[in-house]
Amino acid sequence: MRAIYLVVTAAALLAAGQAFAAGIDLSKPYGDKYGCINRNGQEVAADRMLLLTDKELITAASACTFSDKQTQADGSLVVQAQCEAEGEEGQAPIKFTIKRSKKNAKKLVVTDEGGNVMGEVSRCK
Repeated sequence: MRAIYLVVTAAALLAAGQAFAAGIDLSKPYGDKYGCINRNGQEVAADRMLLLTDKELITAASACTFSDKQTQADGSLVVQAQCEAEGEEGQAPIKFTIKRSKKNAKKLVVTDEGGNVMGEVSRCK
């Protein structure tokens, strides 16, 4: 009986860990003020904006298409992307990390591979 209890407990902990690790859901877009306003195309000119979807990261000067997403043990998401910058030819590979904000769990923080914070985004309404 005790062995069954241990197996059930271990399975429950594993399932809970997997649910937590999959914590960042990008099925609905996240953005800053101008990212959310412009999520369906350029509606308002903005020199700063950040829009995050399940397929891409868009700023005022660049567009990055995700090629791979890996959920980390801490629940963060590491994203490999191909990015085009305004006024430049071709694409460059870039890696981003997306984590929950320490200040507000409903917001996400996007950092580049150098650790520079690109911005904090909220789910678009």
